[in-house]
Amino acid sequence: MTVVTPELLRRYDVPGPRYTSYPTADRFVEAFGDDDYILALKQRKVTAAAKQPMSLYVHIPFCESLCYYCACNKIITKHHERAVTYMRYLEREVDLHLQHCGRGQVVSQFHVGGGTPTFLTDEELRELWRMLGQRFDFDPAGEYSIEVDPRTVTRERLAVLKEIGFNRLSFGVQDFDPEVQKAVHREQPAEQVFDLVAASRELGFESINVDLIYGLPKQNAESFARTLKQVAALRPDRIALYAYAHLPERFKPQRRILQEDLPSAPDKVSMLSSSIESFIAAGYVYVGMDHFALPEDALAIAKRQGRLHRNFQGYSTQPDCDLIALGVSAIGRVGATYSQNAKTLEEYYDLLDQDRLPVVRGLALTRDDTIRRAVIMTIMCQGEVLYESINSAWLIDFKKYFATEIEALASQQEEGLVEIVDDCIKVTAKGWFFVRGVALVFDRYLQADRTRARFSRII
Repeated sequence: MTVVTPELLRRYDVPGPRYTSYPTADRFVEAFGDDDYILALKQRKVTAAAKQPMSLYVHIPFCESLCYYCACNKIITKHHERAVTYMRYLEREVDLHLQHCGRGQVVSQFHVGGGTPTFLTDEELRELWRMLGQRFDFDPAGEYSIEVDPRTVTRERLAVLKEIGFNRLSFGVQDFDPEVQKAVHREQPAEQVFDLVAASRELGFESINVDLIYGLPKQNAESFARTLKQVAALRPDRIALYAYAHLPERFKPQRRILQEDLPSAPDKVSMLSSSIESFIAAGYVYVGMDHFALPEDALAIAKRQGRLHRNFQGYSTQPDCDLIALGVSAIGRVGATYSQNAKTLEEYYDLLDQDRLPVVRGLALTRDDTIRRAVIMTIMCQGEVLYESINSAWLIDFKKYFATEIEALASQQEEGLVEIVDDCIKVTAKGWFFVRGVALVFDRYLQADRTRARFSRII
């Protein structure tokens, strides 16, 4: 870690995509609609992909209270009866999918996100699982995860989640400091989180993730160091460490955060640097970008074995596969297409009432898109691009096709972030901390359009 200096972190602190997809979602177009998506579903049904396991994602948009930092698509309400209507429309959306891709397809990965998925009652969560289980074939060895707001669950609720079939949990912690929690309107005692994580282990969940955010109001290097110490004591299997991106002009809830309460840029760099040092010292493997895992966790094992993949939920141990995304604003991938559902409940419900899939925008990838996606995802997941493997898969000459990009990486090679040799490009141990900066060199859209303000900063 001594080679990853604050100066280097500061120099590479530029806006850039997180590359949960390529092309990124800002490139989706409204010209891509439900007819295009249906064609992709039908093509999956008649190709070899139909025999491959798929992933499912369900978006639950409801939250009882507003977290000021949040940039997710959510609906703040205490009226839990709204979930009853939403569940009915989710079932309708699933059945419309099955008309085009068929029943009984194998699912190896299922994730419920939000919003606050635990806004749903125990019985509603059971019904969601039953509804999907009747229509898809859930692999007994699959990964089934749900995002958990610690304020909405008890030991008893965790036991219900385990009994339903979930085997992985992700707790939204963000920061343990009471002043920071108050500033972002998300107060949850550290003791509550420790108790819930202990209960999760007793219940036998396979992996427990904790989300943290640095750069929040009232945070400073000293206060965040206390949080890091508590997280090390908590010892979750995985840690996701995100940088807060203050974009009040885009996300209305963030307007409640005072600019003067935000930590300075040097403080943010200090927080990131100390976080990396703290987690590595505590025995965590740096998986990539903003993810850490204990050496025995499946994510760290997949990293060592070269089996790491990336999808809209982040790093994954599951093979690269199609993703069916359900619910308002959900983004999916089928074949060489991406699609996104309507972002408001009104439009989402209206399209389903017309017996139409609620897809309102997306993208059909070009050949160049798929080649670049392969390169970018290989960089993000394996940290090494072998020219011959890309040449064989896509019938190109890598050095000629990406001559401009290889030249652009020269400065990163001088910094010790990458090694460029005759047969490959390799991300160094130091370069892993800036892997987004390496990948974006191959992003044709970003290189053609230097307007990056819409993206969060890499650091």
